[in-house]
Amino acid sequence: MQQVMNVNELTVRYGDGCVYCIDSDKSLDKNRCPKCKTVWAVRNVSFSLYHSEVLGVVGESGSGKSTLMKTLYFDREATSGQTFLNAYEDGKTNIFSVSSQQQRAIRNNLLGMVYQNPLLGLLMDFSNGGNIAQKLIAAGHRNVSAMQSRTFELLEHMEISVNRVKEPPKNFSGGMQQRVQISKAIANNPPVLLLDEVTTGLDLSVQAKVLDLIRMVQKKFNISIIVVSHDLAVIRMLSDRTIVMLDGQIVEHGFTDQILEDPQHPFTQTLVHSLI
Repeated sequence: MQQVMNVNELTVRYGDGCVYCIDSDKSLDKNRCPKCKTVWAVRNVSFSLYHSEVLGVVGESGSGKSTLMKTLYFDREATSGQTFLNAYEDGKTNIFSVSSQQQRAIRNNLLGMVYQNPLLGLLMDFSNGGNIAQKLIAAGHRNVSAMQSRTFELLEHMEISVNRVKEPPKNFSGGMQQRVQISKAIANNPPVLLLDEVTTGLDLSVQAKVLDLIRMVQKKFNISIIVVSHDLAVIRMLSDRTIVMLDGQIVEHGFTDQILEDPQHPFTQTLVHSLI
């Protein structure tokens, strides 16, 4: 199976660290150093993402899931580590080492992001069409007719009437706003889509609809997806493989069915038993 992303020893810390906590064998107070109070939000995280795969990332609040996603999307700066995209220079260049201009190009062309809070991903006073066009323009598109056609196509995929293309997202419900975010995120056919707690706070029926649309998008466009959730029911529905994070580190990984049916780590066992 073709690899589309490889993350190697990714670390994000808040603070300078000290002799005590930089030694990875030392125990921390959850993810905080008891000596210098440095917070290790993500610590030595490594994984691969494959073509057309959905990779789940699960863990409790504060486990580092969202920090991981925002770092991969350049919203946060990595302290150390490497990430390679097969679609960027044949996967031979660490995307954290390139210029900010190149990172913007990667972000606009090769990655899509859907945030838990739509305010982070959408301009609420712009039209829905304008939000999608923003992503297209950032990637270099200038043909107005082609951008309009692409916008209509995406909204139809998300089951949003094209008659509402000129409405702003602030007029929409939370579930509809997430659909607009997904449309914007996949506008340039990125090989990798990042989903950060996209169903949190939505009614159950709305959650189910959003998840169905995500599965449709993944199959239709063959996008590789990383989906973050604290809810194992979401992970069960969407993901092929799953990594479990605790205190900034991966404590278990494997096929989703395997993890749900035979969890090995005590934390994963607690998560699974809470779902049953």
